[in-house]
Amino acid sequence: MNKVDELLNTDHVKFLFSIFEINNADIRLVGGCIRDSLINKELKDIDSATTLEPNEVINLLQNNNIEYDDFAIQYGSIISYPLNQKIQITTLREDINQIGRHTNVIYTTDWKKDSARRDFTFNALYLGRNNKLYDYYDGQTHLKESRIKFIGEIEDRIKEDYLRIFRYFRFLGLFEIPKITSSDQKVVEKYIHESLSILTNDVIRVEILKMFSMTYPLNCFYKSHQNKEKFKWVEIIKEHFVRTNYELGLNKCLNKIDNIIN
Repeated sequence: MNKVDELLNTDHVKFLFSIFEINNADIRLVGGCIRDSLINKELKDIDSATTLEPNEVINLLQNNNIEYDDFAIQYGSIISYPLNQKIQITTLREDINQIGRHTNVIYTTDWKKDSARRDFTFNALYLGRNNKLYDYYDGQTHLKESRIKFIGEIEDRIKEDYLRIFRYFRFLGLFEIPKITSSDQKVVEKYIHESLSILTNDVIRVEILKMFSMTYPLNCFYKSHQNKEKFKWVEIIKEHFVRTNYELGLNKCLNKIDNIIN
């Protein structure tokens, strides 16, 4: 049994899927859990997507005595705890008038429309209860190629959510030798300064800290390991943290970059 099959056969996933199936409701796993399974990476969070709207999801969970949190319900997301294990359930949606990190949400039953709002092709993979993998943007191929591919026009997607700049660099750490397209990298770097007026220091720090837990963390920070040439974003963020006197970012985050070289 491969890791993708194992994922779908995990007890709490099977339990949650069975409840939806009994109620003739469609649910699929989505995103990072599938991506990581395909490259044999250790799984952390499990996300799912459904055609049910949030209140319908809550009713279904309540009827089956499954605990949940609804703090992100405005974005269509419910955190469920089947068999006391965490699975996020998000209603299929379109993000409208998305600027920075803010968006208006419209629910849909169209899986392709839901996939179009996601950032990278390998994060738009869905896995159904029939073990069928749904890949709307050739994400499996890009994963095999060690390539990060935006869905849609890069500039448009970055302006929708500037955190995607730092997610781009984080996912370079998925691969031993990432395939970097210089034109893509230039577009991403073009908006780093602009992102600083949108993203808080805390949000940036949290995303950088995630880079340290990637399989190949140095790839997030360095163009060249041999001459220790860093990506432009590292120095820009360091200067920004110094200018804004953000000691938490400097002392608990950026100082680690040089430390992991040794």
